[in-house]
Amino acid sequence: MVRLIKRYGGGSRKLYDTEESRYVSLDELAGLVRAGQELRVVDSASGEDVTGQVLAQVIYEGEKQGTRFLSPEILHDVIRRGEAALLARVEQLQAGVDRLVKGSVERLPPVRDLRGEYEALQRGLADLEASLVALERERGGAARPGGRRKRVRSG
Repeated sequence: MVRLIKRYGGGSRKLYDTEESRYVSLDELAGLVRAGQELRVVDSASGEDVTGQVLAQVIYEGEKQGTRFLSPEILHDVIRRGEAALLARVEQLQAGVDRLVKGSVERLPPVRDLRGEYEALQRGLADLEASLVALERERGGAARPGGRRKRVRSG
């Protein structure tokens, strides 16, 4: 759900969060966006959507305070090519993540092979247990469940 923020005019340019019924700072808006909240900012007097302006101001204020949101290269690209620049960067990032995930998955042993090895190990253990039981019977000793021999103390 999109959260409505109203910007009030005048020299202060106050931002009012209609959901929490209180004024918020640009830093608080940045925190909301980082937390996954979608915002819509409207000018209270004209009703104009000023979301882009306010979000650009969040980036600008962050840069002034030393918080780097975007690299200078990306900012140059955005100015030159607009939204297409950001989409291109996102696609590059997605391709890199896809390559990383694919490479990691290829290094994992196939699950089917592990399942087969586990089943073979179970069969081998069952065969070993049966052999121990048979050996006990041949010796005349009592076999215990699990293939363990009953120990008899001499004394």
